[in-house]
Amino acid sequence: MRTYIIKRADIEDVFSMPDYVSTIETAFKLYGRGGVQMPPKMYLTFDKGDLRCMPVYVPSMNAAGVKTVNVHSTNRDMPTVMATITLVAPETGFPLAIMDGTHITNMRTGAAGAVAAKYLSKDNSQVAAFIGAGNQARTQLAALLVTRPAISRVNAYDIREVVVQSFLDHVAAEYALDVECASSVSDAIADADIVTTTTPVRKPIVEAEDVRKGTHISAIGADAQGKQELDPEILKQARVVIDNWEQASHSGEINVPLSKGIITRDDIYGDIGEIATGVKPGRESAEQITVFDSTGLAIQDISVASEIYRKLTTDKELEARLDRVDLV
Repeated sequence: MRTYIIKRADIEDVFSMPDYVSTIETAFKLYGRGGVQMPPKMYLTFDKGDLRCMPVYVPSMNAAGVKTVNVHSTNRDMPTVMATITLVAPETGFPLAIMDGTHITNMRTGAAGAVAAKYLSKDNSQVAAFIGAGNQARTQLAALLVTRPAISRVNAYDIREVVVQSFLDHVAAEYALDVECASSVSDAIADADIVTTTTPVRKPIVEAEDVRKGTHISAIGADAQGKQELDPEILKQARVVIDNWEQASHSGEINVPLSKGIITRDDIYGDIGEIATGVKPGRESAEQITVFDSTGLAIQDISVASEIYRKLTTDKELEARLDRVDLV
């Protein structure tokens, strides 16, 4: 047996954003039903960033593997987030494939936000605001349009003017949407139905007084201890849904207010697995403020990687084009 080397171009041949959204929703349901071996993320901390290890075994999919991913926010000539996924055969431990995880991470993170919005935002949501307009904002929007196709306007704010202009130019070119470059965070979210935050900040930039009733917030940026984007008062007012308690309490949007005693576990409504499986309802009124605290789960990566591997290796023409290497 040989191990497949699966590059981004191979992945893009067989997996589009609707595929990511569908697969991530299924992954959340599998997670909600239990029977998944998934330890919390493990961190190595460097002077200028960190490296994370994310293993999982999903018996119902006969899928297992591990993702390693870094976050180095000061990178300039290479991505700030880079990842590699290794798929293994549960029966033997043989490495089936080594895959580019950078593209998968970007896409599945966008898809997670979109699935959460499906359950937690208003059905008729029309205005989406993005706080932070980098690459992750692009995938968040692409996925959001799968589950909330009525979106007609995009507001965006970023402290980097060139970045926000590039994002809005991209939106205008790719989609039939109105765009607005906001002068502040409060301006961007003033009339938004859905707010997505994708920044690396360590002090809140979204204030409770600026969030109108009925808003859904996907908090994506807080992915390490000490990071937070939202005024803790928002969490006290909102229906808060996390992806995983162990991860979110350590490194998600809730980690700082939890450590300071501003909120407790009782302030957390539930996790996305419970919402996706119907154990708990999502949004229950048009006036409700909802928050999804996304830290990223290994089951998202391995579910997607497993489906990509299956599609590539069951198509003879596609399989013949894949690189292979002898590792064992």
